[in-house]
Amino acid sequence: MKSLLFSRFLLLLPWVLIVIIVLDIDSSRAPLPALAPRGGGGGGSGGARPAAARAPPPRRPEAALPTIYAITPTYSRPVQKAELTRLANTFRQVARLHWILVEDAAARSELVSRFVAGAGLPCTHLHVPTPRRYKRPGLPRATEQRNAGLAWLRQRHQHLPPPQPGVLFFADDDNTYSLELFQEMRTTRKVSVWPVGLVGGRRYERPVVENGKVVGWYTGWRADRPFAIDMAGFAVSLQVILSHPKAVFKRRGSQPGMQESDFLKQITTVEELEPKANNCTKVLVWHTRTEKVNLANEPKYHLDTVSIEV
Repeated sequence: MKSLLFSRFLLLLPWVLIVIIVLDIDSSRAPLPALAPRGGGGGGSGGARPAAARAPPPRRPEAALPTIYAITPTYSRPVQKAELTRLANTFRQVARLHWILVEDAAARSELVSRFVAGAGLPCTHLHVPTPRRYKRPGLPRATEQRNAGLAWLRQRHQHLPPPQPGVLFFADDDNTYSLELFQEMRTTRKVSVWPVGLVGGRRYERPVVENGKVVGWYTGWRADRPFAIDMAGFAVSLQVILSHPKAVFKRRGSQPGMQESDFLKQITTVEELEPKANNCTKVLVWHTRTEKVNLANEPKYHLDTVSIEV
């Protein structure tokens, strides 16, 4: 009896081993993924697909941005380099900005020349002196320098193909500018305007806007001016500057505080002005003016052994 059972066991043993080997092979294989049925168009009944990451909206290429031309008159004084440094630190953060820096001098100074060389931004360095007879207190300032910047800009584009979109504004070196201001002015079609802080004996002055149009002026001085606005409160399209080649800042017949009006009357009307800065309700530029420095203790004879540029 035992021999019979043993013989049957030996007959079944190979088949048992084969079954064990087959099961082991099948268990080691990775299961194939189930094929999702093909659906039709969007919203079909096919298997769920992972949502594709939405591409960010395309950014406007920097080369397509209108160039901002900033004309800055400057003159020699103890705080000149400090003022220009602050201004350059702002301009370096603005895309496609060309700085036109105009010295009130018969020649380019070494201080400003060195500063421009290390400023790290596109800059044209000009110079023109103010005639002595116009340096009296109470007379308009920086007239010759602003006109020199305008002349350079027109000459640059005189023999070129139709100019790329551009915007001009007058950036005095004693002002403080928000970066948002440059975004606002870049879309100027003809002449755009906005408020200016700390000017005219008030916290701010601004164009008064109704239904998207300038209808008056909130100002502390001579509201009867045709354009009762500060030099820092407007920008002009490059095309307007080029199409009005005789538009300049005047000496003859121009009174103090009237230069802005005398210039703007040559290129636009109040009805055409484009309010910026949330319909002229946000201050994005301040007429700060650096405090006059006290150099009463500066020695005249026993000077330092090294010469330091300030």
